Parts: sequence; C-alpha cells; structure tokens
Amino acid sequence: MALVVSVPDEALASALGELDNVRVVLWDLRGPAPEPTIDLVVVPYSMGALDLARLEGVATQLVQTQTLGYDNLVGRVPAGHRVANAVGVHEGPTAELAVALILAARRGLDRALRAQGRHEWSRAWTEGLDGARVVLVGYGGVARAIAARLEPFDCAIEAVATRARRVEGRDVHGPEDLEVLVEGADVVVLAVPLSPSTDHLADAAFLARMKDGALLVNVSRGRVVDTDALVAQLRAGRLRAALDVVDPEPLPAEHPLWDAPGLVLSPHVGGLVTSMVDRVASLLRDQVDRLSRGQAPRNVVDVS
Repeated sequence: MALVVSVPDEALASALGELDNVRVVLWDLRGPAPEPTIDLVVVPYSMGALDLARLEGVATQLVQTQTLGYDNLVGRVPAGHRVANAVGVHEGPTAELAVALILAARRGLDRALRAQGRHEWSRAWTEGLDGARVVLVGYGGVARAIAARLEPFDCAIEAVATRARRVEGRDVHGPEDLEVLVEGADVVVLAVPLSPSTDHLADAAFLARMKDGALLVNVSRGRVVDTDALVAQLRAGRLRAALDVVDPEPLPAEHPLWDAPGLVLSPHVGGLVTSMVDRVASLLRDQVDRLSRGQAPRNVVDVS
C-alpha cells in the first residue's frame, strides 16, 4: 500500500516530485484532514495560529515540521502523534544571517544605509571582526555553522553550552563559565532553543555584565532576551544589538524597540532563503524512505 504524504502547498509538492509507492495530497491544516490516514503530515513553515487540533483523529506515522525550533508546538499537538523537526534545513542560512547582522552592526552598514537615504556621503571609523572576541551562547547546529563562517575573519571564538565538552576540535565551556565569558565579549551571539532554562536568559543582569559597546546578537527566539531590559541598555547607549527575533513578535508598530539607538533589526528571516524548499524536500524524501522501510524517522522531538 502506498504511503500517504500531505504537504501544505504546491511548491513543496513540486520540489518533492514523484516518489515510488507514495501518494502526495495537499493539506495546510487550516481545514479538515483530506483523509483519515496520512502517514507523513508536513506542517506549514509559517505555523502562526494553525489549529493543530485538526490532527486529532488522523492516523499518522510522523508529523514533520519545516522549522528547527519547535517550542511553538509544545502542548499543542494531540497525543499519539510523533513529531520531528527540520534538522539540517536552516542551520546554514541562519548562520549566514547571524554573520550578516554582526558585520552590519560592527561595520556601520545600518548608518551607511540611513546616510544613503539622505544622500549624504558620511564616512566614519568602524569596528571590524579581526581580533574581536565572539562568544556563542549555545553550541548546536546553528552555532557550529556560525563558528565555521566566522573563523575566516580571524576573530577569537568561544562557546558555552549546557555542559563542557569538546566538539569538532573546539573546547566548549559549561554554564559555570557563562558570566566570565559574557563580561569579556565584544560580540555575544544567542543561538539556543527556547526552553524554561533559556526564557529571558539575557535578562537585566546578563546585559549588565556585558561590557560597554558590546554587541548582542539573537538568532534563536525572541523570548531568550528580556526586551524591556535590552531597550533600557540601548537607550542608555551602553550596548548595541542585532536581532532577527524579538519578543513580542511580530513587533507592534508602536513598540519602543523600533526606535532604540544602536539596533540592527531583521524580521525573523533566518530561514527564508529560496533554497529552503529543496532542503525540506530532501529531508522529506529521507523520512519517506525510512518510514517505507519500517525504520525510525530522523529528528524526533518531545512536544508533550
């Protein structure tokens, strides 16, 4: 019997192509399930206010996200469904954006663009990355990809994670070293999943430990940073920030973060590159192959 795979849009169906013994149906979870049994359900990339309760009563082998983070699924998926996240899809593009944000902030590209809009030829001394001390908070796939892309800039890279260990030739510090590392950093990059232990990790005390003029970069989840505390630091001119994620999100038009000095802001676009759909399709083909062979799928996560 053919495996039934639901995808949320025609673009992903086209990228997936025809597979042996697989029947593809369209379902974006914004309406009732098209069939009572769907072996592999692919959740839309932009989940927003999706009613995941629509999975109730649908027989599945796997529910596959197109995102690396899955905190917004916790407690929302009906019991009995196995869920996998999209490891291998977003690490590279998110790392690219993290490096772009660092360079934009440290080389003053935000100021240059504003001057361009005013037709002003405005030159200024800026900081480079050569010799800068960069601390990566978290050392999962995204942080490792950031480290790999930063190394050619001849900056000093240090990483801290939930436990001390050696990863791919790099010594990773444990959480007991976080305070000291943050105090000496020119750039602090947050690349951690959102969890009870990382919610408001960068709080007022964390930000106060950062040295004057340091740059905070967040490519994880907005709630990893205490937004009010960060706004206070930016307004005081003590810190700078480059953010792809914020709390709340999307950022309301009247929020004070928009006008905070020393901020480079992008609207949560770390994964939004045109090649994403092909990487998602590649992951799906692998998952389909595993399910058809009776093997365990990759990247299963706990969303209970």
